[in-house]
Amino acid sequence: MTSKAAAGKRRAVRRIFMPVAAAVWFCLMCSVFPAAAAEVKNIEIRKVENRLMFTYDLEGEENDANVSVYVTVGDRTYSSRQLRLEGDLGRVRPGRNRRVIWYVLSDFPQGVFQPVSVEIISGLPKIVNSLGMTLALIPAGTVTLGSPIDEPGRRTDEMQQRAVVNRPFYLQTTEVTQEQWRRVMGTNPAHFNSCGDNCPVDQVSWHEVQEFIRRLNIREGTTSYRLPTETEWEYAARAGTATAYYWGNAADCSRANYGNSLWGSECLGVNPGRTRPVGSYRPNAWGLYDMTGNVWEWVDSPEAVREGLFRIQRGGAWDSDAGTCRVAFRAKGLPDARRGHLKLNAGNLGFRVARTAE
Repeated sequence: MTSKAAAGKRRAVRRIFMPVAAAVWFCLMCSVFPAAAAEVKNIEIRKVENRLMFTYDLEGEENDANVSVYVTVGDRTYSSRQLRLEGDLGRVRPGRNRRVIWYVLSDFPQGVFQPVSVEIISGLPKIVNSLGMTLALIPAGTVTLGSPIDEPGRRTDEMQQRAVVNRPFYLQTTEVTQEQWRRVMGTNPAHFNSCGDNCPVDQVSWHEVQEFIRRLNIREGTTSYRLPTETEWEYAARAGTATAYYWGNAADCSRANYGNSLWGSECLGVNPGRTRPVGSYRPNAWGLYDMTGNVWEWVDSPEAVREGLFRIQRGGAWDSDAGTCRVAFRAKGLPDARRGHLKLNAGNLGFRVARTAE
């Protein structure tokens, strides 16, 4: 069975019989990305004893590409860090017949009796700094900002306009974590500090973020770290798409941490009603995690700075409803605010860093 690459996302399904399970349905999803990223094509699957082998072709001109594998069992998604996967994942050189082996029984000793889907994603070139921050190199390009007039939840400040990102830039693949903040600033201001080191730092003002970036630049011996501009943020969040969310036009509680509060309850019983560790959900096509949900993210907006009063927050948070999590949605807050949109809940405002490509 083969899933051939084409525009958008293809799915192929095969019934697999395992020694420990009556029947398992495997749905393979091959994501095809903008031309700047290597493409995953021709995914195949076959059973090898108690293991599953996924083969794919990686096509592109880069020397190597970052390949991630995500396995969804029922309604829960596991990354390669959570499962026993071996083979061609992580940094992979383009070529034919790349292979990934999943040792199913090592992770599910009793077998798998729920629907299982596997998603193979090719990301962008990345760098890692001394704090362990991973930043993806976002290519230059064009983007249509805002939303069409018929998009549900659209607001008047979302008028569509074409924008150009003239130069590549680096963007952190996750939100800044509590550990990263503490190593730079010496404190942990997070409301959800019990969530753990790998959860996003929250309850940080725009001014405090600027001080973090100043100290980070000193630590790294550069002046290149900064907040992403609002245009850069939306360009990266869309990753070549033009839909309400980076995965499509329909809200989906399995794709992001949102919708569990008095303000937004669409995902009550699915999402936890608080922050989760960064990278808990599948990334967009450029390998960026949590561009929707978890915490609102401060961005740099020259327009807002000129106006002098408000700063801009993007992306929605764990307590947001689906409408405010749309890629085009813009929230405003005073620069000393430590709570995101409408200031309804503590622990919903953070950020990620950008770095100018030198």
